[in-house]
Amino acid sequence: MTFDSRYLSYLALHIHIIMKRYRLIPAILLCTLIFGFTTSKTGHWKQLFNGKDLSGWDTYIGPDLDDAGKPITGQPIGLNNDPRHVFTIVSDSGENLIRISGQNWGAISTKKEYENYHLQLQFKWGKLLWGQKKGKKKDSGLLYHSVGKYGADYGAWMRSHEFQIEEGNCGDYWGVAGGMADMPVVKRSETDYVYTPGGTMTTFKEGSKVGRHCIKQGDAENPTGQWNTVDLYCYGDTSIHVVNGKVMMILYHSKQQDNGVESPLTKGKIQIQSEGSEVFYRHIMIQPIDRLPSALLN
Repeated sequence: MTFDSRYLSYLALHIHIIMKRYRLIPAILLCTLIFGFTTSKTGHWKQLFNGKDLSGWDTYIGPDLDDAGKPITGQPIGLNNDPRHVFTIVSDSGENLIRISGQNWGAISTKKEYENYHLQLQFKWGKLLWGQKKGKKKDSGLLYHSVGKYGADYGAWMRSHEFQIEEGNCGDYWGVAGGMADMPVVKRSETDYVYTPGGTMTTFKEGSKVGRHCIKQGDAENPTGQWNTVDLYCYGDTSIHVVNGKVMMILYHSKQQDNGVESPLTKGKIQIQSEGSEVFYRHIMIQPIDRLPSALLN
């Protein structure tokens, strides 16, 4: 939201009237209200989806799978090759959206890498389910700090951290193809660990006893068919998953592992998954940040 000088003058006049009439609002609040608007970072947003096509994005589709989720030939459909139109632009109520059919496992990925940013997007579920996802929860995912080769995980996705987008589990974490992070958790069962501030700091990585999946705290997803807003904050080696304004988890010490050697993982491309479910995305935008919001960290 932006404000021109006429609106600010109008706002200041009415605040002045309220102050004079009720003598309840100190002058400092007037400054906070006015300058709080003018210092908004909204002007720094960059649209990653231009509302017309997938310019700025690549597509990658993995091998065809049978209904059990096993590769049929093992040969990926590949980069920027989409014969079944898994990734398309459709119109809904006069607005263009990215439609991901889910028919094949894969992703769209930004051509550029990003670090130290606030990413925001909106999604809502469609109706279609394919293959091994039939009769199960609708599934997609936001993969960030994506590096390395396409198809490194399940033949479909690059090494990354996953901000899970799945019915009932939106905000969970998965380490993808060597991505790993630390989170405070409480152990709920032999396989389930729930993000809990004040819990035991635990490393989530593929192949470990703990595994690569951490369950988010609480639930903030809207009912199926309604739009949800996802916010991802990344700064340094820390990231925050937020769903509809509620913090789901905070990840620390973002890293990756190769041949047993760990190294930082703090930047990369952004991928949005196709994973057996029809889903729509809109308003995908990013802006640089120089710190994480203290209100979310607290």
